[in-house]
Amino acid sequence: MARITKGILGGFSGKVGANWRGQDIIRSIPKPSSRPPSEKQLLQQNKFKLVISFLQPLRNIQSRYFGSGSGSKSRVNMAASYTISEALQVTADVPSLVYNKILITKGDLTGFQNVTASVQSGNQISLSWEDNSLQGNASLTDSISIVCYGEELGRFEILESLALRPDLSVDVTLPADFNGKAMEVYAFISNEMQISASTSFYLGQLQII
Repeated sequence: MARITKGILGGFSGKVGANWRGQDIIRSIPKPSSRPPSEKQLLQQNKFKLVISFLQPLRNIQSRYFGSGSGSKSRVNMAASYTISEALQVTADVPSLVYNKILITKGDLTGFQNVTASVQSGNQISLSWEDNSLQGNASLTDSISIVCYGEELGRFEILESLALRPDLSVDVTLPADFNGKAMEVYAFISNEMQISASTSFYLGQLQII
């Protein structure tokens, strides 16, 4: 690694140039390896691909509501790291998601009290909870959001700010093609300013009717 001084054309960046701690540097380009990846490397690559693909539709939520967002890692990166380390299982070298361990959000806002979910006809999910607006850092203006994932469809249905904490219940209608499908259902609470959230709660797998 070599340091370069800014001249008439300014700093230097690109494949061999970078700015490190306020200094322009030249770095060597790593040589591509002709060695095939090991089984361990392949497994790690497959884990990463699975998690990144699954979390992609959640980027907007997780960029706001996963962890503190401080330090060198972004909230999105923290969500990916958590999912890889805590919410995967491997069977015969094939990774798969463990849905009851997945976190949609991760935060310190007071969460749900006695939340339950049930299925109603017409592609509906009914969510109910107890009002805990006076506990901890909870507020009467906190919003309830629901996230559903259908593995068979490979698709999310994300429903934000459906109700307020004191409302105690909310009904949501899913798209028609979710009928007859199993949905992994999660819920979380966010504050009025949309800058903090509770850690998400897994409500189980529900069969939509």
